[in-house]
Amino acid sequence: MNKLLKKALLLSLITIVYNLAEGVVSVFFGLEDETLALFGFGADSFVEVLSGIGILHLVLRMRHSKVEMRDEFEKTALRITGFSFYLLSVGLVLGALINIINDSVPETTIVGVIISSISLLTMYFLMNSKLKVGKELNSDAIIADANCTKTCFYLSFLLLASSVLYEIFHIGYIDSIGSLGIAYFAFNEGREAFEKVKTGKLSCACDDHCESKTI
Repeated sequence: MNKLLKKALLLSLITIVYNLAEGVVSVFFGLEDETLALFGFGADSFVEVLSGIGILHLVLRMRHSKVEMRDEFEKTALRITGFSFYLLSVGLVLGALINIINDSVPETTIVGVIISSISLLTMYFLMNSKLKVGKELNSDAIIADANCTKTCFYLSFLLLASSVLYEIFHIGYIDSIGSLGIAYFAFNEGREAFEKVKTGKLSCACDDHCESKTI
């Protein structure tokens, strides 16, 4: 049991560190190359760090006692996360509209191709590793975290698609559409965060397959 919880803790730390690094690189090159989709992807990664801190806190609690509901720290982290996702979605929509009106286009989306490719592999590894540990621990909390990691996987695929398509066709609207797609996912993540606060449950609002018993 302790070995599995240590693995869950390590996966939580990897998630936080990776998202932080991904956010820094994506935001920097998003601004540098004037690609809103990459910038939005990076901003989303920073918000995921906040969410990851809440999960880390939850796993630490699991090492000492049975966890059935979220505590106030986790609820506060979720509120901040939800608000940040809403703010991000509004900012991306406005940014996309401004870019379309001004006919702004990225200088290049090559960095977006590279980062999204790395992210796809990383998120796939984290998603499956967390799901395996969660099932072995029979824990809704970790299984929920694994299932919600799918969103990051989908975001990575969305960024990859928009970045590759732009490099092929060089149509500015593609980057704006990609950023609107990220805004859609960010809005849904924000709504899910507030739903988790409301219910206080450990199950994941974004997935209907979190059926295991809570540890």
